[in-house]
Amino acid sequence: MIYRKFGRTDWPVSEIGYGMWGMAGWTESSDIQSAKSLDLAVENGVTFFDTAWGYGEGHSEELLGELVRRHPSKKLYTASKIPPKNFRWPAKPEYTFEESYPTEHVIEYTEKTLKNLGLEQIDLMQFHTWDDGWSHREEWQRAIEDLKTSGKIAAMGVSVNRWEPENGIKALKTGMLDAVQVIYNIFDQNPEDVLFPLCEELNIGVIARVPFDEGTLTGNITKETTFPEGDWRGTYFVPENLNSSVDHADALRPLIPEGMTMAEMALRFITMNETVSTIIPGMRKERNVLANVATSDGESLSRELHQELKKHRWDRTPTKWSQ
Repeated sequence: MIYRKFGRTDWPVSEIGYGMWGMAGWTESSDIQSAKSLDLAVENGVTFFDTAWGYGEGHSEELLGELVRRHPSKKLYTASKIPPKNFRWPAKPEYTFEESYPTEHVIEYTEKTLKNLGLEQIDLMQFHTWDDGWSHREEWQRAIEDLKTSGKIAAMGVSVNRWEPENGIKALKTGMLDAVQVIYNIFDQNPEDVLFPLCEELNIGVIARVPFDEGTLTGNITKETTFPEGDWRGTYFVPENLNSSVDHADALRPLIPEGMTMAEMALRFITMNETVSTIIPGMRKERNVLANVATSDGESLSRELHQELKKHRWDRTPTKWSQ
C-alpha cells in the first residue's frame, strides 16, 4: 500500500481508502460480511475509512467504531459526515442555511457520530451536502472552531454535490476547511479544471469518491441489469441513465490492457492524479477488497492509455435522478 499526505493535516493516509456506504445504506448488506471485509482491508494496509450518519442512521458509524477497537495498535483515520437538518440530498440553492446546517445541528450530529463511533474525537468530520450560497455565513465557521477547540474533531471537510465540483470553491477559500470530497473518475474529470488546482494552492486534502461511477466502471452493469427492491442504485440507474452509462462503459472496453479489469483501469486512472489524497471505493465483499488494494503498487497506466482515457470525459449536469 502506498500512502499519501492528506493535505495540511500531514496524515499519511492509504492511497486506497474505504467507502462505507454499502455497509448499511444498501440492501443485502451483512454486518458479518462487512466486518470481514473491513478487517481484511486493515490487514492489507488501508488506513482511511469514510462513513456518514446517513448510512443506516449511524449504523455504518457503529461498524467503524468496532473496527477501530479491533485494531488498537494501528492508526486508522476515521471520517464521517453531518447530514443536513432537512435530511435532503443533494443541497439545492433554495435550501436555506438554517434548514441545513445551523450551529446546534452541527454540534448535535457530531456528538451523535462520536457516540456511534465510541470515540472522543473523530479525525475528519464533513458537511454531507453543500451549497456555496452558505459560504459567507459565520455560524458554520465558528462551529468548526468550537469543535476543534473542544477536541471533538481534528479536521473539517465538505462533500460536494454530484457533478458540481465547483459548488464548494467559496467555502474552501474561507480557509476553514481541511478537506474536500468529490466525485472523480474516468467519466467525471471536471474537478481537474478548478477544484484540484485550488486544493493544491491551499493544501487541501482530496477524497475521490465514486471511482466506479456507481458501478458502471466495473464493467459489470448491462442494460438488462436490475437491482433488489430498496436498493439505492435502482433509483439512480433509471433507464435514461442506465442505457447511457452502459454505452459509455462499452466504449472503454477496447482500451482495457490484457490481464486487467475495467475496475482496475478505473482505479489506476485516479491514482495517476497526485492531487488526490485517497480514493474510497465501496468494498462490501472480500474479493473486492483484495482487488482494489492491489492497485496501490506504484504501477501506472501507460501515458498513451492515460491520454486515451482523458478523451472519455463525460460532463453531466444534476438531474432528479442524479441525487
